[in-house]
Amino acid sequence: MKILIVKLSSLGDVIHAMPALQDIRAAFPQAQIDWVVERGFAPLVRRCTGVRRVIEVDLRRWRQALWSAQTRAEWRAFKAQLQGEPYDAVLDLQGLTKSAFVSWLARLAPGGKRVAMANQTEGSSYEAPTRWVAHQAIALQRRSHAVQRSRALCAQALGYALAPTLSYGLAGPAGTYHGIPVVPPTQRPCVALIHGSSRIDKQWPLTHWLALGARLNEQGYTLVLPHGSELEQREAEVLAAQLEHAIVWPRLELDVMIDALNTCVGVIGVDSGLSHLAVALDLLHVQIYNFDTAWRTGPQQAAHQISVYARPCPSVDAVWQSWLAATGVDQPAPQPPPGSH
Repeated sequence: MKILIVKLSSLGDVIHAMPALQDIRAAFPQAQIDWVVERGFAPLVRRCTGVRRVIEVDLRRWRQALWSAQTRAEWRAFKAQLQGEPYDAVLDLQGLTKSAFVSWLARLAPGGKRVAMANQTEGSSYEAPTRWVAHQAIALQRRSHAVQRSRALCAQALGYALAPTLSYGLAGPAGTYHGIPVVPPTQRPCVALIHGSSRIDKQWPLTHWLALGARLNEQGYTLVLPHGSELEQREAEVLAAQLEHAIVWPRLELDVMIDALNTCVGVIGVDSGLSHLAVALDLLHVQIYNFDTAWRTGPQQAAHQISVYARPCPSVDAVWQSWLAATGVDQPAPQPPPGSH
């Protein structure tokens, strides 16, 4: 069986679709699964266990120069790769016009089908063309977690029962980063503070980060500060300058970010793609919400992954107590990572 997953963006959405792929692998171990995704997220998808082939699309950039020679050449190359072989099932997990168009372009095997969502779920974007091109449109519960929505669609489309537990297919051995020198040696265990978000209304005040960072320093942790934009880098440098033990990471590709985060003992972050990546890596994690939407995108099932919500934003004490709960009252004192002596 050859299956094509269409989930183009964004970072958190792509991560939330990964457990559905692991479900398919468990139900059909011989299935060959390809994935169409925006070029910027391709390094992450390549690290997802069970993906045979990543088909990169660059719709965001192509729209800026539709008629340029480069865009036309890249479009032809993408279309040739997409239609290079037929699929038994094309699964649109995005539910937007752009994903519907990609699904429609894909080539089907005899008896193959295109599958999409029949309806919008609460808090998620949805556009009608996704069901117009589908041979099978599946009705989903309107109040669904983003992970469960994709899992339910794939299970109903392919006819298998969902397992009670889930896997993202990304977890790697803690404390390793495959020889990539992104983490300066330190005698202290590291906690990543994911402070940046492209949405201002999801951010947490820098004064709160400083107060939280000081408490983590006192507990024996070094803080590492990822960033994905020039603004986030400047904010990371402000935090690092005022905290005793803090390191600003260089800007990292997503596959390297997986390895870097795996050197950390835990992560505290706002509702962002990197926070969702921390969940997928099964790290200790506290996720900060300024909106009551953790039921839709936040951590599931694991006691060491906690979401904390308040308006206009959670207090430092609330996040700190959640961190203590995630680490566990019987946790031993922090230990330095392997090989740091």
